[in-house]
Amino acid sequence: MRGGDSIGLRAYNERLMIAAIRQEGALSKAEIARTTGLSGQAATVIVNALIDEGLLVELERVRGQVGKPYTPIALNSQGAFSIGVKIGRRSLEAILVDFNGNVIASRTKRYDAPLPEPTMTAAIEVSKDLIECVDSQLQQRITGLGVAIPWDLHEWSDVLGLDPAALKGWRKINVTQQLERSTGLAVSLFNDATAACAAEMIAGDRIRKRSALYFFLGTFVGGGVVIDGRLHRGEQINAGAIGSLPMGGKNSDGQPNQLIHLTSVIELERSLASAGFDISDMFNFSPVNDAEFVFNNWMRRTVPALSHAIISATSVIDFQEVVIDGLLCPTWRQRIVNAVSKACAKFNHAGLSPFEIAIGSIGPSARVMGAALMPLIQRFSPDSDLLVKTGKNLRSAETIPAVHPSN
Repeated sequence: MRGGDSIGLRAYNERLMIAAIRQEGALSKAEIARTTGLSGQAATVIVNALIDEGLLVELERVRGQVGKPYTPIALNSQGAFSIGVKIGRRSLEAILVDFNGNVIASRTKRYDAPLPEPTMTAAIEVSKDLIECVDSQLQQRITGLGVAIPWDLHEWSDVLGLDPAALKGWRKINVTQQLERSTGLAVSLFNDATAACAAEMIAGDRIRKRSALYFFLGTFVGGGVVIDGRLHRGEQINAGAIGSLPMGGKNSDGQPNQLIHLTSVIELERSLASAGFDISDMFNFSPVNDAEFVFNNWMRRTVPALSHAIISATSVIDFQEVVIDGLLCPTWRQRIVNAVSKACAKFNHAGLSPFEIAIGSIGPSARVMGAALMPLIQRFSPDSDLLVKTGKNLRSAETIPAVHPSN
């Protein structure tokens, strides 16, 4: 075998081993060999090398069980770090995660609108701040910086109620270049809803099927697509742009309605704010009678639009499940999922396969979490694509029974 091939195979096997431990948890060397398909000798050599590199650690020896004592091998939490930044319509969020995906520091900047220059200045400031949260000797272990941002942010001034020129500066800003130059880190850019879908696949417990449609009900609605067990970003990195789905009718400006006009949480926030409610934290919002009235009015428009979008999408791609997450408090998310499931069941399903509708397991932090985790997966995964995880780490999740085609 040529030297280059040997080095490439070794690197692949290292990533394969790290991915196995990330998914299954701490494993013995024998379990690592069995899980990865490597020989016991090869697994031992690679494990020892990764321990020396500080990526893996030996845990306390396990005794007293059936079989010989063994030493579990786990990821070293300080073996690698990553930063995620979410640039949203109402706030900028940033987190620092360790090799296990645990959040060890976070920052939030709130604003009335994502004006280009101030927002980029804030993104650079919080990123530098999070770098300093890592001991100087470990800063070289920061793998990269992921950014979750709405695509074509400059085009949504009207929905945010801004002057048409307010967001045009985003056309000229190279987010990747500015952050790389300011932080010295490799920067990866992701659509914000796609990043949320990635977080559900990596850290959540909901997406289990090989094909799934993901909705994130944020200030604006967005989505993600899983096909053949892989996160599908599309040839132009724009798969899951469900907010642009045409819905019929016209909005208040006389323009044709899109899903973004009918299901985005910004309209609910505006109605709640007009009614005198504090909407600073929608996920932890505690509904009361007056708020329920506002929510019900919003839901009457949202549910038909979401169900129409779901049926339309499943007629193009044979999705096995639909996952809905977002900014809404758990009670309201559950009601949305229940109502959407009932609405979908009333459509004519001739020619369609059954699918499940479920609640996402992460919530508002999904976008920034996905942004932070993706650089780690890209660096240490044996596959360039993000895969649906399977195995013992999947816990039970609340699921609406499959929507079956009508007879």
